[in-house]
Amino acid sequence: MTFEEKYNAFSTIVRKETVRILRIWIQTLIPPGITISLYFLIFGKLIGSQIGDVGGHTYIQFIVPGLVMMSVILNAYNNVVSSFFGAKFGKNIEELLVSPTPAYLIVLGYSIGGVIRGVLVGAIVTVVSLFFTELRLYSVTIVVITVALSALMFSMGGFLNALYAKKFDDVTIIPTFILTPLTYLGGIFYSIKMLPESWQIVSKFNPILYMVNAFRYGFLGVSDIDPVEAIGLLILGTILLYSISVYLLSKGFGTRT
Repeated sequence: MTFEEKYNAFSTIVRKETVRILRIWIQTLIPPGITISLYFLIFGKLIGSQIGDVGGHTYIQFIVPGLVMMSVILNAYNNVVSSFFGAKFGKNIEELLVSPTPAYLIVLGYSIGGVIRGVLVGAIVTVVSLFFTELRLYSVTIVVITVALSALMFSMGGFLNALYAKKFDDVTIIPTFILTPLTYLGGIFYSIKMLPESWQIVSKFNPILYMVNAFRYGFLGVSDIDPVEAIGLLILGTILLYSISVYLLSKGFGTRT
């Protein structure tokens, strides 16, 4: 394929994913905003008022970056796993696979679709948070890099889940039993400095901890993890998941049966 043909194939996938997100915006964009509003109200206002400051900031200011990041990664992941598995289930993916479109562009196209949904939801949640507290950006660069890498990494994780999934139940196993627990244990509602030293060490094996803290640093300037280290790990994780996804798709794993 020529460069122009590759670009057209890639842009077609991204456009299809974007149209899909916007066509059913009541399902893809609005529910996260409503759900997170309840978190802000219950944890931020009601419970947070009894907790006091954390890291020099009010409790609701402390949890806002984590809740925004939670929305980004969950929606990026769910968008790709549902979209690609839906294409597999409906046999629509066969048209794409028999085309000369390279596997790396297919993976990237679907992943960018996940990033778009994650960023849109993250923006909505951020706007909602402004009704509950005041936010100031400490580092726009850190915020943009962290949200982009986190959404991309989990989009590719969703792609892998879709490749392995053979039925609809397989699509929900990882988000329910792995992703959600890791999210709640990723330092969204607390600083790991509050934990015993042994649990601090265990917490550092949770990749979401690095995303949440790097993102929090971008907003508040405080973090339990070195943001440079966190971004470095995000880059490595993204490259690893992308490489695995491309390899498996190019071998026909999960798409030929």
